[in-house]
Order: sequence, then C-alpha cells, then structure tokens
Amino acid sequence: MTEVSNTHWEPHAARSAGALYLAIAACGGFSIGYVPMQIVAADAAASSANLLANTGLFKLGVLADSLVILFELAITAILYHMFRHVGPKMATVALISRAGMIGVMGINILLWVMPYILLTNPSGWDTPQLHALAQFCFEAHAMGVFVWQLFFGVHLLALGWLILKSDVVPRLLGRGLFIGAFGYLIQGVVELTFTNIAVLDYSIIGLLVIVTVSEISFGLWLLLRGGRTSSQFTPATA
Repeated sequence: MTEVSNTHWEPHAARSAGALYLAIAACGGFSIGYVPMQIVAADAAASSANLLANTGLFKLGVLADSLVILFELAITAILYHMFRHVGPKMATVALISRAGMIGVMGINILLWVMPYILLTNPSGWDTPQLHALAQFCFEAHAMGVFVWQLFFGVHLLALGWLILKSDVVPRLLGRGLFIGAFGYLIQGVVELTFTNIAVLDYSIIGLLVIVTVSEISFGLWLLLRGGRTSSQFTPATA
C-alpha cells in the first residue's frame, strides 16, 4: 500500500517569490549595474560633476536600492517558509546569510547617499576635500557590494542544497545555484583581498553566468510553475 506525500508548499508563496526574484533582478540591475557606471569615474572631481548633473538618475537608483531591500526582506521570509520542511538547519543557514546580506546592503545605501549630502549641503570644506570624501564613499560602496556577495554566496549554497533535496523544484536549478554560488564567494574574496589572478577572473565570469541564468530561471519557474506541487509515493507505515 502506498500514500501520497506532498512537499509543504504554498502555491501563492511560490508565485510571490518568483515575482520578487524578477523584481529584485530588475531593480538591482538598474541600481547596482547601470547607475554607478553613469556617475562614478576614476577622477573624484568628475564623479562629483556626474552626480550633480544626474541627480534625477541618482535618486531613481536610491529608490531602486530601497525597493531591493524591501523585496529582499519579503523573499527571505518566503523562501524560509517554503523550504524549512526540506531541511530546517540548512533553511536557517539560508535565512541568516541572506539577512546578513540585507544588513550590508542597508549600510551600502548610506554610503551611496553620503556624496549627495556632502555636495548639496554647505559644509565650509574646500571643494577638493568634498570631492575626495565623496569619491571615498563611492569606493567604499563598491567594496560593500563584494561584502554582501559573501553572504549571498552562502545563501545560494544553502538554497541550492535545499532545492536538490526537495521533490518539487527541478534539480538542474539547484545545481546551477549551488555551483554558481562560488562565483560570488570567489569574487568577494578576490576583490576584498586585492588579488589579481587571470585564471580566477575567467572562472568568476563563468560561474557568475551560471548563477545569473539559474537565478532568473528559478524566479521564472516559481512564477510560472511554482504553484504546481509534485507528489512522490512513499511506502505507508503500519
């Protein structure tokens, strides 16, 4: 005799997580990828000039960053709720590591807005000093990205493990997240230790491609297919 054993899964939660994943990708790609390239330059005076000339874009980036943090808070709770029955300890690791990432992101927003405050409020400081301090904040913000990547890499390792142990999500996505997580981890360590090894750079690029494709695919799967839970048959106990 057999009975159906369903994974603890709420279709609404899965679809919400999928929508949040895609929203985070869109907002994060804009605020972390596009906006800094338009503002931050190698020269401190040029960075300050770019900021003052693109205040609208800068504020949109801050808004996108803020939305990312709010979305991250929501998806962290949802993913824990979805996977805690698969592996409670590993789900807790995923929860704590992603929460740590969110904390670093919050500090990073403060670093990002400081140049705007310095350049738009009278302080009595010399202009070169203001530009130098603003550039320092921009550079600290850039390094902060590599700090939160370490937390995110640990999260993806745990999430990939949970997906591989579940009976719902395609295992290919779990493998992609687990393997690709090393891209974030290695890049974080390389950048924070100021290491320059060409082989590592190429490896990081390959791993980041894998994890990016896997993350987007996971978000799409949750949104489009996450509401359909699968069942597996297990022998009934007497």
